[in-house]
Amino acid sequence: MTQMLFREDAYAQEAAASVVGHTEEGGIVLDRTVFYPAGGGQPGDSGTLTWQDRALTVATTVKGPADTIVLVPADADALPAIGQEITQRLDWDRRHRHMRVHTALHLLSVAIPFGVTGGAISAQHGRLDFNMADPLDDKDAVEKTLNDMVATDARVCESWITEAELDAQPDLVKTMSVQPPRGAGRIRLIRIGDEAAPLDLQPCGGTHVARLGEIGAVRLGKTEKKGRMNRRVYLHLDG
Repeated sequence: MTQMLFREDAYAQEAAASVVGHTEEGGIVLDRTVFYPAGGGQPGDSGTLTWQDRALTVATTVKGPADTIVLVPADADALPAIGQEITQRLDWDRRHRHMRVHTALHLLSVAIPFGVTGGAISAQHGRLDFNMADPLDDKDAVEKTLNDMVATDARVCESWITEAELDAQPDLVKTMSVQPPRGAGRIRLIRIGDEAAPLDLQPCGGTHVARLGEIGAVRLGKTEKKGRMNRRVYLHLDG
């Protein structure tokens, strides 16, 4: 099992770690990592590993078996040996953009109150697919709603509930195609705004900004019809 430092502090940009394994495909498993593995529509982190006088570029990060996290090198260079102490450093600009886009997509799910059937995140934009038959009535109004929410600079926090508590509040789950992972006994929630009256509250395992103001201005891009009951809406970082 890999200790998920990004879960403890999404702003941790580097950390020391020890190599505990290699995969057959040439990946590296650390005992602890700041690298987020691809999941929930959010890409895996990239960055570098350094040790002694060596450096290795990490192209992406994925989930491995038994709750491990695998760092995938960009090139098939010699890997740090098992037991080697290394320093890991994120491509922080890319990760922070993922955090901004991811949090903005939570707001988009508030501004367009339909079930979410899919989504994806990049460093420049993101998109959500909604279970809706008709196009947006007023795209400019949705964009204004988004930027008004960003302007509140509300706090973004995490909390945890049991699986039984989630079962008693099924409306918390906005994603129709993917359910929160179960088996650990508890579910992570991301809350935007005040606890008594949050702007948004939903299960999520990704990384997010601490305050909405970090997102900056956003704009809506194209919308696409992807089926009789499916509309795809793109959101872009505007700064």
